[in-house]
Amino acid sequence: MNMLKARTVNQLHQILRKSIENHEIAGANLMVIQDGEEVFYHQDGFADLDHQSPMARDTIFRLYSMTKPITATAIMMLLERGEIDLFDPVSLYIPSFRNPMVEKDGALVPAMREINIQDLLNMTSGLVYGGENRAGRHTDALFKELNQRLHGGTPMSTLEFASRLGEGPLAFEPGSDWTYGASADVLSAIVETVSGKRYGEFLQQEIFEPLDMVDTGFWLSETQRSRLAKTVQNDGEGRLKLYADNHLGVLHQLDREPAFESGGAGLASTIVDAAKFTTMLMNEGRLNGVRLLNPKTVQKMTTPSLTSRQQKRFEGWHSLVGHSYGNQMRIMTHPGQAGLTGSAGEYGWDGWLGAYFANSPQDKLTFLFMVQKRDAGTLPITRKLRNIVFSAI
Repeated sequence: MNMLKARTVNQLHQILRKSIENHEIAGANLMVIQDGEEVFYHQDGFADLDHQSPMARDTIFRLYSMTKPITATAIMMLLERGEIDLFDPVSLYIPSFRNPMVEKDGALVPAMREINIQDLLNMTSGLVYGGENRAGRHTDALFKELNQRLHGGTPMSTLEFASRLGEGPLAFEPGSDWTYGASADVLSAIVETVSGKRYGEFLQQEIFEPLDMVDTGFWLSETQRSRLAKTVQNDGEGRLKLYADNHLGVLHQLDREPAFESGGAGLASTIVDAAKFTTMLMNEGRLNGVRLLNPKTVQKMTTPSLTSRQQKRFEGWHSLVGHSYGNQMRIMTHPGQAGLTGSAGEYGWDGWLGAYFANSPQDKLTFLFMVQKRDAGTLPITRKLRNIVFSAI
């Protein structure tokens, strides 16, 4: 096993400790895999700041948007079996997406074409997460209702959410632009319609059980919940305090089976389980004798998919300069332009609370980092640790 050098290990330990001592994060799990072997693992800080419970290897984290690549995998499995076509209009599976309207100069006009599955995979659908335009206001109101109904007697289901989203206007003509939004939540509803199973059931049977991902799902048992990390946020005075609100229709405590199984944000997992998923992708679709996808499909999934027109908008995401996008993931295209050390063809994604992964096929390297902090995404500490690892190999 090609372990990291002592100097590199020491740097990783020190920089992570400093971040915790500076109250940037409460605690973290960090794992590096090279050539399919775990070459480094480290945990530091607290999974529960108030009770000073330490991070552990089996601590469970809310993935939020790191759920999205798993959803893309589910769609690719259906694609490979010939059950869907990427140019299928979404309305084939969710009728409310028929005859979409798009906002132009403040007025609603019929869209030139319908959204298809490829648009959803690449975030070029015109569906958004919120904002001031009509599409944004419609989505905001829908998420608000979704959150309000979480604890009531009639919670919104995955399919109802997608259907209601389809009733609203689009922010732009399908395929004409790029905006990060609720597309993956529609993908999960499509998986339900095609498979005839609840989304969580599909993932359990088709991905989690085959890969032996025992701690991954849309909700947790009582024993698993004792291992769930608490989420922190800045308190405005340079320290951290607890955050426990439900966000994007995800029950923060994960204490019961949700009606809404969000393909864009709903899963929780451990760094160990996440590593099984990322290693399956690195191995071009297989792990421990189990094949989920064929190599050609994984290549398709991890190749930049944006047209030059769509790429222009994506480039507005300044911290992702040097990257493109496709199938719910960032893909490094120009390492020289990127704001971190890496290689062309590297892909991955992060989550709202800081779960992060990067697979670099060229370096045969996987970097996994798990924290739980409000609005984290990719933190400076994530990039610092990455830079240490990628520059050391």
